[in-house]
Amino acid sequence: MITIKIKNKKIGELHPVFVIAEVGINHNGDKNIAKKLIKMAKNAGADAVKFQTFKAEDFVSKNSKYYSLFKKLELSDDIFRELAKFSKKQGIIFLSTPFSEKAVDLLAECNCNAFKIASGDLTNIPLIKYAAKKQKPMIISTGMSTLEEIKEAVKSIKSQKNNQIILLHSISGYPTPLEESNLNSIPFLSKKFPYPIGFSDNGSSKIVPQVASALGACVIEKHFTFDKNAKGPDHQISSNVKELTEIIKNIKNIKKTLGNYEKTYQKCEKENRIYARRGIVANQDIKKNSIIKEDMISIKRPALGIPPKDIKKIFNKMTKRKIKSDEPINWKDLM
Repeated sequence: MITIKIKNKKIGELHPVFVIAEVGINHNGDKNIAKKLIKMAKNAGADAVKFQTFKAEDFVSKNSKYYSLFKKLELSDDIFRELAKFSKKQGIIFLSTPFSEKAVDLLAECNCNAFKIASGDLTNIPLIKYAAKKQKPMIISTGMSTLEEIKEAVKSIKSQKNNQIILLHSISGYPTPLEESNLNSIPFLSKKFPYPIGFSDNGSSKIVPQVASALGACVIEKHFTFDKNAKGPDHQISSNVKELTEIIKNIKNIKKTLGNYEKTYQKCEKENRIYARRGIVANQDIKKNSIIKEDMISIKRPALGIPPKDIKKIFNKMTKRKIKSDEPINWKDLM
């Protein structure tokens, strides 16, 4: 798996889970709420805080029922510049999803550390290529997609000489029903692509992002809000700061439990390899120059003697010294 770096954070299977606290549009068009959410994300332990950068007329038809909603939730270019600086001051990585080429340019100007492409724009190849040209990491949500559509998006990024790609499994249901989370897509995508695979959560359950982490997600993106009862399309499916803090803590701990892709003993087991295992001992006092017979030995803890697997090899061997009852028998004691 390729390791991707976003600012000072390395993202990949051997690195801690990268957690994105998704503000999205939960700022309700208010700069002060946006700043409050940045502080909350930092305090909750998130690695990054993410917004959505758009002008409604650039991506929604005025005939759409959603146009007026998005129009109310716009933030000005100057506010985004301010939020990027504020995030840096708070010590949290600033990210955003651009919904137009103008938004890409604005975010590049703000030194946004990566571009996040929304699931709805997975097939918007011109926008993906434009963002990829900036040579920043590309985080791609894959809700509503097929494998072929994901491959096409990846190909379009690579065509711009950009191989800094992170793919996020996502289900574009708001909220996503628990039984439709389809988290097995995470290991599936890991087998299909050499890039870090993550999970963008649009559900209301605390357990789903944690299970995603256990399945190998390198990135977790989670909506959060200042008030789950606030007016707006995403508040109810979002976590409050207490829930977000708990989720992040558990995700980080789950990653620690996964270890590496091999089976060997751990440091904490080293001593127990001796004291919980058995070795061959004398079950009676054995004189020097005695011939070892089966009824003269036992297999007991700790494993200080010859391993049990070699028991038949010591039969009919002669002792070099006197061996007391319950004393370990080692090869140096035999001839």
